[in-house]
Amino acid sequence: MIPIRDNIKSTHYPLVNTGLIIACVVVFVYQLADPTAIEALAFRPVYLASLTTMRELGAAAVGGSLLLSMFMHGGLLHIGFNMLFLWVFGDNVEDRMGHLRYLLFYLLCGVLATLSHSIMALLGALTHGGQGLQIPLVGASGAIAGVLGAYYKLYRYAAVRTLIPLFFVFTMADLPASLFIIIWFISQLLYGLSALGHPGAGIAFWAHIGGFVAGIFLVKLFVPPRRSAGRPRIVYMRLE
Repeated sequence: MIPIRDNIKSTHYPLVNTGLIIACVVVFVYQLADPTAIEALAFRPVYLASLTTMRELGAAAVGGSLLLSMFMHGGLLHIGFNMLFLWVFGDNVEDRMGHLRYLLFYLLCGVLATLSHSIMALLGALTHGGQGLQIPLVGASGAIAGVLGAYYKLYRYAAVRTLIPLFFVFTMADLPASLFIIIWFISQLLYGLSALGHPGAGIAFWAHIGGFVAGIFLVKLFVPPRRSAGRPRIVYMRLE
């Protein structure tokens, strides 16, 4: 399923969401100019598995790769779908959180998504001899999954215009946001479970799962409480 747009109009321009999209595109263009960038700069689960590797690289380099990996992508389809999801769902979440809160929320979900993938890679390494720990992890998918989690909590009754492929035919339908996101999450969970025995799988499904769960639980911390209208003011008048 491919989201096209939702029916929620933002009240403020999504400065941060737009900036994140631009940053991902700029980094991707840099990757095209330098194909070795992923190998040199991307995050790898082995960084957390080996204290020796951590000491050799330094905490700053590991932290830098952790953040930079969120803006790197493996190809046109990868960045295209990620940016489409971010464009459709991110503006409304930013609208409710505010610019700075949304930026912090996005980055935190991305970090937790990467850690989720790394933990599953470490568990898989126990039975597969360390395979998968050296594979670079790139993409904004984990952070965007956190945005989907927040959207589910905040706008589950919205409608999402969706392009649905049915065999060789494409049809358009307006789906409830809750249904769209639940179907998306179940698909990620099923793919993630099926990939447990294949540490070299090309898609980090557990990053998607971890990011989504992080978004579900963190959204309350980043959404400011709505201002109460308060009680009506009573004006006492003396009639003469």
